[in-house]
Amino acid sequence: MDNSNFEIQGNIVDVVAKSVFQGTVIVRNGKIEAIRKEKVEAEGYILPGLIDAHIHVESSMLIPSEFARLAVVHGTVGSVSDPHEIANVLGIPGVKFMIANGHSVPFKFNFGAPSCVPATPFETAGASLGVKEVQELLKMPEIKYLSEMMNFPGVLFHDPEVMAKLALAKEAGKPVDGHAPGVTGENAEKYIRAGISTDHECFSLAEAREKIKYGMHILIREGSAAKNFSTLYPLIDEFPGQVMLCSDDKHPDDLVAGHINLEVKRALALGLDRMNVLRSCTYNPVKHYHLDIGLLQLGDAADFITVDNLSDFNVLATYIDGTMVAEGGKTLISGVRETPFNKFNIGPMMEKEIRVIPGEGRLRVFSAFDGQLITGTLLADPCIADGNVVSDPARDILKIVVKNRYHEAPAAVGFIKNIGLKRGALASCVAHDSHNIVAVGADDGSITEAINLIIAEKGGISLVDGTTKRILPLPFAGIMSGLNGYNVALQYEEMDQAAKQMGAALSAPYMTLSFMALLVIPEIKLSDKGLFDGTQFQFTGIFEK
Repeated sequence: MDNSNFEIQGNIVDVVAKSVFQGTVIVRNGKIEAIRKEKVEAEGYILPGLIDAHIHVESSMLIPSEFARLAVVHGTVGSVSDPHEIANVLGIPGVKFMIANGHSVPFKFNFGAPSCVPATPFETAGASLGVKEVQELLKMPEIKYLSEMMNFPGVLFHDPEVMAKLALAKEAGKPVDGHAPGVTGENAEKYIRAGISTDHECFSLAEAREKIKYGMHILIREGSAAKNFSTLYPLIDEFPGQVMLCSDDKHPDDLVAGHINLEVKRALALGLDRMNVLRSCTYNPVKHYHLDIGLLQLGDAADFITVDNLSDFNVLATYIDGTMVAEGGKTLISGVRETPFNKFNIGPMMEKEIRVIPGEGRLRVFSAFDGQLITGTLLADPCIADGNVVSDPARDILKIVVKNRYHEAPAAVGFIKNIGLKRGALASCVAHDSHNIVAVGADDGSITEAINLIIAEKGGISLVDGTTKRILPLPFAGIMSGLNGYNVALQYEEMDQAAKQMGAALSAPYMTLSFMALLVIPEIKLSDKGLFDGTQFQFTGIFEK
């Protein structure tokens, strides 16, 4: 088949006119030249390619070109991608790397200008994007929107820098993504009235419906850590014009298994209106973000997929600009070789650095929840050994450490419940959003070893289980690999399974761990500067009298 000139027949799904008919699609020079309604023998369905309406590509641990190779297999042709993970490490050069590498493959990345780098002033990041830097990014044609405004207190209290960034996006005519978990009532209305048009952080139907009432678009998220589809899917039929589908964060093994197509399958199986479902991941994001992605209309770029039917929704082939990029579950995109660049400036850590001297009162422990980014908090009696508050695996209360990777500084220590490790330790340099090193373990020695494995490689995820020591190096900004995505996924899956054999009770232990330093998600988190109360937006102590 000629890559840019061909004809394809089947049942054509028109998400604009909301109709399905038999016919032939004629592609010339990568665009839809004609669509003929006619009886054909082909039984499959032709429809616009799928779009992830909000994702941090970096969380796949793959550079954009490798992410694309895996995503197209599942019918994804484009994404609305927030590069604030790499921006927190490398600033504007990091964002420009993502754009350039994304352009090296046939996939339609649409990057935003990160609005909150660093996410808060209560942590150490590798870069800072102020008003001047955001303005520079918004002037770039490749930048389609202002990325999620995580500083919702700054919006509510009219922080000058926050309001200046919002004004720049409005002036540029580019939409603004939101991030306001649990914000409701007058505060939600005020946040939305500031010009913020989406939110992917809703974890209840009531919250989502209220935000929609104020005019916001809700992105239903189903990622590796945060899974909200089962709660929010009724919105697809209730508010079909204001809902989109996204993954937010997708680890490599999960990306091998599926992408937005999995949400589509679930929605169709639940009996939701099929046009509402398909428009939520095609028409709606294209119109909201003004994306240059085809919708199977005359003159559009030939960005479409073929599936067996609209029930099983098995993707048969994916086309971008008329080029077949995946067929029969295999990617047809070649890998791209890139030279890593990074910012990592510390030496090995000593075990004594994470000792905790017992204090007055009970131990403040925060608890992780499987499938959620929010945390809870509880008080417990500390476990003390040799004048040091230590992990207590029997009660599932483990020491958690965040170590600054950008310059030498004391490690921050807290205690966490619901990780489940019975022995050893896990560590990761994928630690939203500043990407310092986060580690959790059953004993101080294992925690220290796991952190030092990452320091030696200047980025990665690691595991220590007695004499077993493993690391998946991530040399691009300390958070991504440039190797074959399928190989990275296999290594990651092996480490994920090893963590579960050590007792980790979470469905995605590394992904959950990576969010335990994300201060903008309540209730309690740990930054490299200390334990942080996300409800009060201030530091708090390990002990409470």
